[in-house]
Amino acid sequence: QVQLVESGGGLVQPGGSLRLSCAASGSIPGIVAMGWYRQAPGKQRELVGIITNSGSTNYAESVKGRFTVSRDNAKTAVYLQMNSLTPEDTAVYYCNTKRPLFGEIWGQGTLVTVSS
Repeated sequence: QVQLVESGGGLVQPGGSLRLSCAASGSIPGIVAMGWYRQAPGKQRELVGIITNSGSTNYAESVKGRFTVSRDNAKTAVYLQMNSLTPEDTAVYYCNTKRPLFGEIWGQGTLVTVSS
């Protein structure tokens, strides 16, 4: 079974940057978009940013101008560049693939902690 493997999480100070990576362990058919969600303690999972096969992007209002999602279609990988991080960005970040014909695939999550 194909998996999404995330990396790049960790502890960072407020104002700092992190880059998350997510790569598929094999070929995944039917992808129309890839992106990132996050879930903070006691809160629901929310969309952070998503990028379609054509390169169109959509972001949560709270991260616009600070976060950038990008893809490497040849590697079935997606990245999240996070700048100007604040404690409110602390959450588990999940990689996601949108596949209307076959169902979504989720990564296992990577923890990002923003604290001084």
